[in-house]
Parts: sequence; C-alpha cells; structure tokens
Amino acid sequence: MPNDKLTAQNYEVGSTHARTFAESVPAFASGTFTPRDMLEECLAVIDTRESDVKAWVELNAELAKQQADASTARWREGRQLSPIDGMPVGIKDLLETRDMPTQMGCEAFRGAFPKRDNAIVWALRQAGAVIVGKTVTTELGGAHPGPTKNPWNLAHSPGGSSSGSAAAVAAGMVPVAVGTQVGGSIIRPASFCGNWAIKPSQGAVHRGERQATTMSTHGTHANSPEDMWTTLRVVAELTGGDPGFPRLSGPTACPPANRPLTVATLKTEGWDRASDAAKRGISRVAKAIEAAGVTLIGAEEHPVIEELEDRLEGCSELTTTMTAWENQWQLRNILASNPDGVSDRTKRGLTVAENLGPSGYERLTRIREQAKTVFRSLRRDVDVFVTLGSPGPAPQWEGESPELSPALWPTGDPVFNTPASMLGIPAINVPMLSVDGLPLGVQIMGQAGDDARLASYGRWMAELLAAA
Repeated sequence: MPNDKLTAQNYEVGSTHARTFAESVPAFASGTFTPRDMLEECLAVIDTRESDVKAWVELNAELAKQQADASTARWREGRQLSPIDGMPVGIKDLLETRDMPTQMGCEAFRGAFPKRDNAIVWALRQAGAVIVGKTVTTELGGAHPGPTKNPWNLAHSPGGSSSGSAAAVAAGMVPVAVGTQVGGSIIRPASFCGNWAIKPSQGAVHRGERQATTMSTHGTHANSPEDMWTTLRVVAELTGGDPGFPRLSGPTACPPANRPLTVATLKTEGWDRASDAAKRGISRVAKAIEAAGVTLIGAEEHPVIEELEDRLEGCSELTTTMTAWENQWQLRNILASNPDGVSDRTKRGLTVAENLGPSGYERLTRIREQAKTVFRSLRRDVDVFVTLGSPGPAPQWEGESPELSPALWPTGDPVFNTPASMLGIPAINVPMLSVDGLPLGVQIMGQAGDDARLASYGRWMAELLAAA
C-alpha cells in the first residue's frame, strides 16, 4: 500500500493515509502480509525521510527484525501474544529501555544506558510489539526543543515534548509511538502533526520510574483511533495503573462511534491567543455537532461551565509552576554533577521552584482541587467537552537568535492542553482540521475514568466531519 504521506505537499484532512496496524491484522492472520513485512515498510520510510524529519535519536533495526520475525512465526502458528503482536512502535526517549540508551534529550545524559525497561516498554514487549527505537524528546521533557521537524513542513515545529513520537507517526515511520504529557506534550504535537492521540486519565497507565510529577501521563500517537486505543488498553491490562489509581478500562478494541447527547464548548484562557483561522475551524466543528441534533452549550448557557472557565484562568502558569517545583530535585542533582549539561531555559525552572516555595505549592494544589471539584460537578450535564488542540497550526522554529530573548514556547503554546493535565482528565486529539496546509487538531475531554466513552465520541466526531 503506498504511503501518501511521503509525497503530500499540503495536509488536508482525510486526504492522506499511512498503513495502520489494525487494518493489517486480517492479512497477518491469512499470511498474505506479515509483521516482518510491515517492519520493512516502516524501515524504508525511515530511510527515506529521517534525514529531514529527525524523529529518532536511536534506532534498533536488527533487534526489531528479530522481534518481527518472532511475531511472524507466532501469527503463522496462531499463538500471537496479544492484539498488538507485531506492531512497530517508537518509544519517547524519556522512558528507559534495557537495550537502548535513555538520554532524555539532555547533554547531561549523553550516553546514559540504565539497561532497564519502563513499565510501558515492558508491557509492549510482553504483548509482542516490535520496539523500533527511541524517538526524540525535548530536553528533559521540557520546553527546550530537539532537532525534530514537522513532516508536513520542515520549517515548522512538530511540537514538544513528544516531538519525535508525533513526527514519526505523522511521517508514516511507525503506526504507533509512545508519548508523555505533563502540560501539553501529547495533545499539542498531535494537533501540529495530524495524529490521533490520547492522554489518558491521570494514573490510568503505570508510569514506571516516571512518578515524580503529579500531572504526567503516558499515552499514544497513532494513525488511527483503533491503534491509539488498543495499544494503550493492552498495556494497561499488563501494567495496571499508577500506585493508588485505577487502570485504563474498557474494551480492548476501540469502542465504536457513539453520538453524545450534550457537548460543551470550552474557550479557556487560550481563546484570546488562538488564531482567527483556528477559531473559524472550531466554530465549524461546533456548528456541525449542533446540526447533527446534539445539544451544544457553553459558558453563556450554563453557570457551572462559566465557573469552570473562570477556574481555568491561569491554568498554564499553575501547571508549569507546580511541575517546576516537583522536578526541582532531579534538576538540582543534574546541575550538581554537570552544570553545563543543561540549557539555560531548563535551568530557569529551578528559579521558578525557589520563588514558589512549599507554601506556594500547597496554595496551587488547593486551587487545582477546587477546579477539579467544579469539573466533576458537570458529569450529569455534559458528555464531552470540545476545544482546540492548539492555538493554531505548528509555529515556525529556526532556532534561537542571539539578538533576541529566548522564545517562551519554542515548540508551541500549551495553553489549550494544560486544563486536561491540571484536571487529571482524559483528552484525545481528533485530526479534523487544517489551516494553511498544516494540521490543526480538535481536542475532546471527558471525566476521569471515561476514556473509552471519550474515544467513542471522538470517532463519531471524525465521521461527522468526514461526511460533512
């Protein structure tokens, strides 16, 4: 099957198609196409596009071929390990892998090789997935960018911090890649690159060694809702959730499209920072939803939604500041041993933490809990919340200029993504819009634990817009 993403000059919703794993399964079962065949296709795309896109920091092609051959034998004998046996997957380089270095996009960790598997990596191996390599991340998962380019236009950012994972999927290099999010690091890159992506409910997928921050989650980028959902659901079945949290639940297969009864539109503090084209795009989505007979409400129609909007003011600063406090000990230890191995942009997080202090952190925690209480109170009134995945399409990024102050958000503004992180709720990027030949995602959010239902609403919305 040809991969149109290799030749497309502009992104148009529905006009491109990269091979998904889900559609390959019948061929695996019949033997007309194998996991090794799929891996070879992926490696061919990587060979063609990687020199431009720079999605990978480490490739493990020979071991991946061995894994794919083993999976091919299991499919031939009818003893596959899971529904994702043989799936080529990329792993964000924040997560430990026993057979590849984990350098976290940071000079201080160059060559670091802990030879351990993160929980999600362990689960993928148990499920028979083929680990192709490690994808580029921003420095320590923060704002300082790596070398990755947006596959749709190399002058634009792929987003961060899951830059390599988003770009690898968008370029058709792998059908699925693992990402992580604290502020907006899964959903924003997906919006910029045109991927399906899920940031699950807080704690729904075990983070392994990545337990330091209270708002970080592991999720997936994919070329289809089926691959996005099934991969994460299989993983959660093996790892469970974080300590004290329920695991991601629901069917193994992605739930079918389901029409919501009531949809709430959220503007958040990002509305004033959104481009006019992005606003027009989300307005078209809202009109299509309403035309389908769904009740559409916002702050003007519902006082609790209005209160929620008020509670979400300052959400981006709260998320960034709390995370700086939670990450400060790791940063202190890095700087103590390698003060020149971290960028000045990342070092500023230590100043933010010191200015906050324990009492300031506790104050922000109370503000966060109050916002969660308001959001939970809307469970009976709202099925799904809809907003933009980013203020606009991917911004251009050509590196720092010595004449200018460092950009605040060189990988893009996370303002539309921090609400879901702050509230600990699931969010999905649905690739439904395009602006100026670049993707622009629609972000949907639901109540904590309602991840499966949210996926079904996302499928419905995608089908609605495709038919419009």
